[in-house]
Amino acid sequence: MAGSYTANGRMAARTFTAIVGGYAAAAACVSLLARIAPVDRAEATIWAMTLSFLVYGGLLLWAFHETRLARVAVTIWGLAFGSAGCLWLLGPAL
Repeated sequence: MAGSYTANGRMAARTFTAIVGGYAAAAACVSLLARIAPVDRAEATIWAMTLSFLVYGGLLLWAFHETRLARVAVTIWGLAFGSAGCLWLLGPAL
């Protein structure tokens, strides 16, 4: 009985990380890509928005494929906070 509670908790953590963390990671990564891409701002934004669907879908699939929850959490949340930190260091767009 106690094992099912921990299994349910791990699945809830994996689901939260995949959905919320994956969205945060995809949004931060493609925003960073749009900022550093050497093309026109409008074109970079369109390409980044298009790519965001692939990145988010890939992260979702990988989060449920990977067997270790710790690896999933560190990778997805690290990607989200790392990309957001780089965006913050770049400062506001002109």
